[in-house]
Amino acid sequence: MRIGELARRAGVSTRALRYYEQQGLITARRAANGYREYSEADLRLVTEIRSLLTVGFTLEDARPFVACLRAGHESGASCPESVEVYRRKLAEIDGEIRTLFTRRAEVAAQLGAACPGCMFGPPPDRNEGES
Repeated sequence: MRIGELARRAGVSTRALRYYEQQGLITARRAANGYREYSEADLRLVTEIRSLLTVGFTLEDARPFVACLRAGHESGASCPESVEVYRRKLAEIDGEIRTLFTRRAEVAAQLGAACPGCMFGPPPDRNEGES
């Protein structure tokens, strides 16, 4: 498939695809006329990259997942390197959550000092939304 079709099917811009190619995440083959040609496997790679970017991973984070898929695994998360990226990202998110709770407590304390009669709720339950 050509770049426009891949972009349409993956829900990305052709510019993004060229950038992924420039970064070595996908590789286009060239048709005789010089047009980029992509396969269904490339669609799978782009879909994996986009799903990771959507939840906050970087393109660098996506590399092990792409390599895992290229190695023939069913899922980009099947390889130890990908699992390690997941672990690192979770630790990073947990740190951000701790920082936000600390900041919230500080702002709530400042509000309480500035406006003793003001009502403000407790911090949300950390487990809210989990099943």
